[in-house]
Amino acid sequence: MKDNRITESDSKYNDLEKMDTISLLTNINTEDQSVPISVSKAIPQIQALVDAVFEKLQNGGRLFYIGSGTSGRLGIVDASECPPTFGVGHDIVIGLIAGGDGAIRKAQEGAEDNFEAAWNDLAKHNISPKDFVVGISASGTTPYVAGGLKACHDHGVKTGCIVCNTASPIAGFSDYPVEVVTGPEFVTGSTRMKAGTAQKLVLNMLTTAVMIKLGRIKDNKMVDMMLTNKKLVERGTRMLMNLYNLEYDIAREALLKYGNVRGVIDFMEKREH
Repeated sequence: MKDNRITESDSKYNDLEKMDTISLLTNINTEDQSVPISVSKAIPQIQALVDAVFEKLQNGGRLFYIGSGTSGRLGIVDASECPPTFGVGHDIVIGLIAGGDGAIRKAQEGAEDNFEAAWNDLAKHNISPKDFVVGISASGTTPYVAGGLKACHDHGVKTGCIVCNTASPIAGFSDYPVEVVTGPEFVTGSTRMKAGTAQKLVLNMLTTAVMIKLGRIKDNKMVDMMLTNKKLVERGTRMLMNLYNLEYDIAREALLKYGNVRGVIDFMEKREH
C-alpha cells in the first residue's frame, strides 16, 4: 500500500554515503533553510492555537503535550523550560511521552502504538475540561497521540496538534490543528531533522506568546525567571542596574532579597506610590 505521508517520501538527494563532508553539511543546511518558511505559512493556525491555550491558562488551566520519540522529547523540553524562563510552576505546562520518562533517553519499542495509553497518562494528572492538550507528531498518525486526542474530545477537553503532514488523523482529532509541511527529509523518513526543527520552532512560538500574554515578560525581559544559577543572577542584576540606574552590589542584593526581578519591580512600584 502506498504511504501518502510527505514525511515518509524519498529524499531529494541520492547516494548520501558518497558525498564528502562539505556536501553533506551544505545539503542538510539547504533543507533546513526551508523550515522557517514552512512555519510562516502556518502562522494563522498557530495564532488560533495560542489564543485557545492562553484562554485556558488564564482561567487556571494547564497545558499538556503528548507525543512519542522525537516529538515527545521536544514537548518535554519545552515544558521543562517554562518554569525557569517564565517563573510558572512545574504543573502548568506538562510534557508526556509514550513509554513514560524512561523513553526520554531510550526508545521504548511499541509504546507509541498503544491507542489508550495517552489518556491513561493524562488521567494520572486529573485532566479536565479546564485544561488543554497538544499532540505532537511529525507523521500525524501516531496511535499514542491520536488516541489521546480522541479521548480528550470524548471527555470535553480542547485539543491542538503540531504535525508535518496534511489531512492527518491527528489533525482530524484536533480543535486547533497546526500543519507545518516540511517535505521529504534529507535522510528519508528521519523526522528528527526538518520535521523536528519545525515542531521546536512552533513550540517556541506557542509558549513564548502565551507567557507574554499572561504577563510573564516585561518589555523584552524575563522578569519572572528563576535564579537557578550564577548566569541568571548576573542577568537579573544587569536588568535592575539598567532599570533603576543602580550600582552592581545594590542591584544584586535587592535581587537576591526579593527572589527575582519582578519582586524588586513590585517593591519599587509600591514605594513610589
